[in-house]
Order: sequence, then C-alpha cells, then structure tokens
Amino acid sequence: MLKIGHHSFNSRLLLGTGKFPDAKIQKEAVQVSETEILTFAVRRMNIENPQETNLFEELHAKRFTLLPNTAGARTAEEAVRIAKLGKASGLCDMIKVEIIGDDKTLLPDPIETLRATEMLVNDGFIVLPYTSDDVVLAKRLENLGAHAVMPAAAPIGSGLGIVNPHHLKLIIEQAHIPVIVDAGIGSPVDCAKAMEMGADAVLLNTAVSGATDPIKMAEAMKLAIQSGRLSYEAGRIPKKQYATASSPTEGLLSN
Repeated sequence: MLKIGHHSFNSRLLLGTGKFPDAKIQKEAVQVSETEILTFAVRRMNIENPQETNLFEELHAKRFTLLPNTAGARTAEEAVRIAKLGKASGLCDMIKVEIIGDDKTLLPDPIETLRATEMLVNDGFIVLPYTSDDVVLAKRLENLGAHAVMPAAAPIGSGLGIVNPHHLKLIIEQAHIPVIVDAGIGSPVDCAKAMEMGADAVLLNTAVSGATDPIKMAEAMKLAIQSGRLSYEAGRIPKKQYATASSPTEGLLSN
C-alpha cells in the first residue's frame, strides 16, 4: 500500500496525461495501467468553463485521484498561486511542486523548490516536490515537512533511465517518506530497477505516451513496477565475485 499523507493507494504507478496521440489512446492507456493517480499541469486544465467536459472529469468520476502540478512556475510564489488555484477548483489537496530552473535540462530550481515546499506545507497542502537526485536536498525537503520526494531518474522526457543509481539509492535509504522516482524513465527495465532499489513508486508520462504502442507500454510499465516491488520485498541474492554451485556437493560419493 502506497501512503501519501492521509491518502492510500494500491497502485505504485503514477501516470502523466500529456502528449498522447489522441484522447482514445490516452484513455485506454490510463485504464490498462491501473494507475490510481493522474498528474497534470493546472495551467493546462480548463477550469474557467465548468460546463465543458474533459478527460479529467470523466476519469475522476470513476476511481482516479488527480495530482495537480505547478509546471510553468519559476518562483515559489508562482507555485503557491498555482497550487491554491488548483485546490480552489475542487482538485486534490495533494500538489506536485515543479519549479524549473534551467530551460535546457529542465532541472528544478532547488532554492525555489525548498521555499515553495515550506510555504505549501504551512498552508496545509500535501506536498510532493519534484527534485534532482541531490541527497542533501531530498533530506532538506523531508525536514521541511514534504509528504514525499520525487527525485528525477534523468532529465524530463529524455528516456535515459536512472543515470545516477548511487545517489538515488542513498535518497531511498535515508528517507522516512515515500520516494517517487519521477522523470527520465525510458522503459519497463528502468521501472523495475527503481522499484527493486526500494523506491515506493514511479511517475512517468513520455515513456508511455511517446511509445509506438502506448497502450501496451502502459501495461508493461504496470507489470514492471509490480515485479520490481515484489523483488525488493523478496530480497535478491548478494552479488559474488566467483561462482557458487547451485547443487550442494557435500555428501557426494567420490570415485
């Protein structure tokens, strides 16, 4: 069970909703993924015309929790305004803090992210900050009251997978809140690896929406996350320098 603040979820896959080829494929991919959390940018949602139906309303009416994010914000103050706008529109009390500090790498601004996290926690939000794989920054965010941390596996949309597994492992080991690997996932292998390392969940979008067959990829990601979690709970064997016989040799008769 994935627990974030007072929310509990069975699925450990969080799915973004952008860049799908069309609405039909988007909807089918979301459904086959069995995700319970859909994330989206508040700035891209039509909240001024409540009479106009959209995918979010259809899905939310069923079984999905909407996780708004503050994409487009450049300062803590902008992020807080966007978060409050989403909450006032009747969306979830969770918010993904996303404040990009560099246009080329799309890496988050650590200073503004820290400021926004503190402000939103004080305002009663359930805060999930998107961050780089900085071990110290992840701990600072937790100490400020973040309800989960979301370190990037790699730059957003790059598909590079986990470029710094050592730092990610350190973040996971020191955290007392959920660690949700976010951004840069390329294939199910990356999901399984993150979960086997002990991550609590994975958030992805482009790896599914940009796949040749997004629906099949959504299912593959779901299965990889489930498999990686089972492997983590089972406990893998230690790596060894030399071979170890799989059949015992003690007690065998010698010629």
